[in-house]
Amino acid sequence: MRFWDSSALVPLLVGEPTTAAVIAELERDPALVVWWATQPECVSALARLEREGALAAPGMTDALGRLGALAAAWHEVQPIALVRQTAIRLLRVHSLRAADALQLAAAIVAAEDAPGALPFVTLDERLASAADREGFAVVRPA
Repeated sequence: MRFWDSSALVPLLVGEPTTAAVIAELERDPALVVWWATQPECVSALARLEREGALAAPGMTDALGRLGALAAAWHEVQPIALVRQTAIRLLRVHSLRAADALQLAAAIVAAEDAPGALPFVTLDERLASAADREGFAVVRPA
């Protein structure tokens, strides 16, 4: 089981340069743990691609279908007070945006305060750096 940041999930939904590497990571361990807001974060990324013209309407429909299939199988960390409290601490310690702090806080909660026990999959360098400093084994598919 691994914690997946939304940045690492988007290449599973649409073709990107990192898609093959991300698929390989998913095949190594298909059990995903994600933050409660991961699905809307992925839709946001897809909508941005669509607005920019990089994703046509049929591609968007396919990507949303793949996202729905992933979401039906993943384990989701709920928005509990401990996630919020941990995110607040992370914002004071690391150079993170609120959404990234919530992602990392959810991973810490999922790991039950033992980050070394739960690999953290991300393509976001700032988030990867913070996760590494928090003790996670960071997986950066490339």
